[in-house]
Amino acid sequence: MAASDQNHKDLVQVRGLVKHFPVPDSDEVWRAVDGVSFEILRGETLGLVGESGCGKSTTGRCLLRLIEPTRGDIKFAGRDVTAMGKSELRQLRREMQIIFQDPSASLNPRMKVGDIIAEPLVIHGIGKKPERLERVAWLLGKVGLDPGFMKRYSHEFSGGQLQRIGVARALALNPKLIVADEPVSALDVSVQAQVVNLLQDLQKEFGLTYLFISHRLAVVEHISTRVAVMYLGRIVEIADAKDLYLDPLHPYTQALLSAIPVPDPKEKRARIILKGDVPTARNPPSGCRFRTRCPIAIDECARIDPELREISPGHAVACIRVEGYGSAQVSEARP
Repeated sequence: MAASDQNHKDLVQVRGLVKHFPVPDSDEVWRAVDGVSFEILRGETLGLVGESGCGKSTTGRCLLRLIEPTRGDIKFAGRDVTAMGKSELRQLRREMQIIFQDPSASLNPRMKVGDIIAEPLVIHGIGKKPERLERVAWLLGKVGLDPGFMKRYSHEFSGGQLQRIGVARALALNPKLIVADEPVSALDVSVQAQVVNLLQDLQKEFGLTYLFISHRLAVVEHISTRVAVMYLGRIVEIADAKDLYLDPLHPYTQALLSAIPVPDPKEKRARIILKGDVPTARNPPSGCRFRTRCPIAIDECARIDPELREISPGHAVACIRVEGYGSAQVSEARP
């Protein structure tokens, strides 16, 4: 594919993203995100999965510059996000929005729902008050809520309704990209499906692009076009959703997928039980960060820091034990 065509298809390009947090009373840093690269194509949903604390949410917030990256390049529709000043970044906010994990914590309890949804329009000076009220009513209808709810306060709603209000607020400015940060993890299972289906319907109607962050792999499989797996600040595998779930290559991905519950009680799934605790991002292991818990680790894993490499079209992995990744010597060592 020509470079110009690739740039046209990519809405987001992230290269070498790093976010280190200083450790109080120490010269050390917390390596929350430590060299992450990926693309998000226009109109797709990229699922970002991994254990709690692996850096998923930090990656999403850096992408929007809600927190400042330590280093790395972020481009949105060809524009350098990391180089933008306050004025330019403010304009970009109209095209990039976020849905937060806890809807009750992300909505101001002192404001009526109509004011919450209209606030982005007010901040950006879009429309007069009657036009804003009309748009708020329209947005509430789009997310499956009664437009009359705009006069109520957030404490009068259920968790699922609150998240729908959060979705309406994210849609207010007609964004191109929405970072959905664990948008269903605080909801009941029955409500999760409703919200996920709503997000898919809205994506089709408005041509939205999603970065969908979650630790619930069954939900990610349902909504994602492609899936990236994170471990301790790094992406260890990325592929089309179907390929990743049918043929996971990284041992960490295999362990995660083995933990998904099977709906049929008569069907048994072989569980991969990882030994040991997750290492700290303050002092990650040398070489491969997963080697201390990996069931197939060899001596080379302690000294080789594997890069994310494409093994087959669209399927990349960071593991020297995967056939076709490295040298013949490493491949022969695979059991």
